[in-house]
Amino acid sequence: MSRPGTATPALALVLLAVTVAGVGAQGAALEDPDYYGQEIWSQEPYYTRPEPEPETFSPPLPAGPGEEWEPRLQEPRAPKRATKPKKAPKRGKSAPEPPPPDKNSNKKVMRTKSSEKAANDDHSVRVAPEDVRESCPPLGLETLKITDFQLHASTVKRYGLGAHRGRLNIQAGINENDFYDGAWCAGRNDLQQWIEVDARRLTRFTGVITQGRNSLWLSDWVTSYKVMVSNDSHTWVTVKNGSGDMIFEGNSEKEIPVLNELPVPMVARYIRINPRSWFDNGSICMRMEILGCPLPDPNNYYHRRNEMTTTDDLDFKHHNYKEMRQLMKVVNEMCPNITRIYNIGKSHQGLKLYAVEISDHPGEHEVGEPEFHYIAGAHGNEVLGRELLLLLVQFLCQEYLARNARIVHLVEETRIHILPSLNPDGYEKAYEGGSELGGWSLGRWTHDGIDINNNFPDLNTLLWEAEDQQNGPRKVPNHYIAIPEWFLSENATVAAETRAVIAWMEKIPFVLGGNLQGGELVVAYPYDLVRSPWKTQEHTPTPDDHVFRWLAYSYASTHRLMTDARRRVCHTEEFQKEEGTVNGASWHTVAGSLNDFSYLHTNCFELSIYVGCDKYPHESQLPEEWENNRESLIVFMEQVHRGIKGLVRDSHGKGIPNAIISVEGVNHDIRTDSTSAPNPLRNGAVTSFSSYQRERAHHQTQLCPDSYLATCYFTEGERRQACPSKQGSNCQMPAP
Repeated sequence: MSRPGTATPALALVLLAVTVAGVGAQGAALEDPDYYGQEIWSQEPYYTRPEPEPETFSPPLPAGPGEEWEPRLQEPRAPKRATKPKKAPKRGKSAPEPPPPDKNSNKKVMRTKSSEKAANDDHSVRVAPEDVRESCPPLGLETLKITDFQLHASTVKRYGLGAHRGRLNIQAGINENDFYDGAWCAGRNDLQQWIEVDARRLTRFTGVITQGRNSLWLSDWVTSYKVMVSNDSHTWVTVKNGSGDMIFEGNSEKEIPVLNELPVPMVARYIRINPRSWFDNGSICMRMEILGCPLPDPNNYYHRRNEMTTTDDLDFKHHNYKEMRQLMKVVNEMCPNITRIYNIGKSHQGLKLYAVEISDHPGEHEVGEPEFHYIAGAHGNEVLGRELLLLLVQFLCQEYLARNARIVHLVEETRIHILPSLNPDGYEKAYEGGSELGGWSLGRWTHDGIDINNNFPDLNTLLWEAEDQQNGPRKVPNHYIAIPEWFLSENATVAAETRAVIAWMEKIPFVLGGNLQGGELVVAYPYDLVRSPWKTQEHTPTPDDHVFRWLAYSYASTHRLMTDARRRVCHTEEFQKEEGTVNGASWHTVAGSLNDFSYLHTNCFELSIYVGCDKYPHESQLPEEWENNRESLIVFMEQVHRGIKGLVRDSHGKGIPNAIISVEGVNHDIRTDSTSAPNPLRNGAVTSFSSYQRERAHHQTQLCPDSYLATCYFTEGERRQACPSKQGSNCQMPAP
């Protein structure tokens, strides 16, 4: 059992290892010594055990909340690469070279010697030999690994539609004439327009992914295009199809990504997209991603100043539902004394919502030991958070076995719960589409079309209406606000996953939690709902605003990129004025968020952590994303030990459940938790509370024996009590 009392976190920053190596270049590439290369790593998987048969998949687990791990589980469909269905071609404004009728450019093309010969007619660009055909990852337009200075275009309509905005899945601002529009758009609509990428080293280009313009009001996309490559940006070679230039089929609407693989991989430094036709009523606008494998440079010329590798031996891959279960099982078998696997409920499709508990006494709430949770995957297509939590589970197990003092202390003094996939139904849809072809929204919602992120009861409005009517007959508490009856009815539009999380949070007395999301780089803290009903953005702080700001900063400041003032914004928002943090309501108002619900209905302080610009990064990016977030994930967990924690007992030493704890000057109370779990030290009731925000003078109010009101005051170095009962009340808490 952990010692009750305050545990001081060891806030040690991990020094990230940056590997500087080199690869060379030829020809005109030698003219610029400041170019840096881009390294693609290959990691040996940490877990290589084959998936066992379902009937053998039942490790013994101790009792806990929710259903236990069962041997037979519903399996999702096997993932497959998503392709855009073939549709009737749209009439373009100008298409002098129509696509060949037998060409479906979304399917993988079988290479032949004749196609290789056709593509190799111009010897200024080398062609990859047939035996090295491979699936290359994205160069990094969406992840911002490709900088704005590497993107160029023939003309632009305006700065906000420049080449730097031609990135796959980039989102536009609300206004259509600002700096943050949703595509590259050419200044003229003719056949001489192009957008190109400078890879800054020789690269084996294998494919192109395109989208139309992200816009609420306009419909712009390219319906066909040519692809050209070059070593010097002056002499260009067009990708051939037999003896003629190959015309690739583009988009038929603006959001669904379309992949075209080159018939033969082309080795060059530059790649250019030349639109040949576009939507009748629109303009030349596009977003794109390039698939390519950077080649090693024997001259060691390019300096990989911004590259890194990781020394952690973890399983860096995307895990579908079956693979996630297997990974959890392997970790449980490696660390059986500190891990427990359980589920908190089921999804709409019947997939179990698995959680991993990490503690020195799995399955048991210990007096004085705070409960912490991480949640990911509320939006099924935001998969980076899911993989980061699976990596974190592996890391904690490994480091505990290696007796890393920091991790051992964290595990032994904290009960950690990790729920990697809150929306497994949505994830399976996104997984089927793949990291590049899923788009911005495929798999975001539950199977029945609900956005879990704002599916919780709106308790803010209940609180604020009561505060505005202070003279009313009914007084509403400022904490533990009851869930409205209509929300609990079976006919309410509430996802099964939402109900499972609510039951989970009501059963376990969480103190601190973070839900990992994607598509941005920022930490958002409550409130998420604006108080003024006519506004869409308004700074709306909680009574514990200073605590939330610190918690958000603890994550952002230890992330490699969030507080970097030089980094490019992901889409349209600049968060540097608050050091990579933002009040949720001042960003965009959301009613019924998990953060607000958690704060108003439980003792838990919850934040939303947006871990990356790319919701679904390629597997090759996972090691770097892990290095970006690893220290932050640990530091944020350590914050659960800030402030005061202790026991509230009556004069007989028995714990008092549901005692109300108040802080002078803070209009938000918390309560001691209660449970029926047998424990002789608790006499049937949990008597601990952990409140990391109690750092100044403290004021406690509780019910004494015989229902008398007891008030306990705590100041620097002083403890005193007042209770009108003849038996009195014993307020046992450490001084701040």
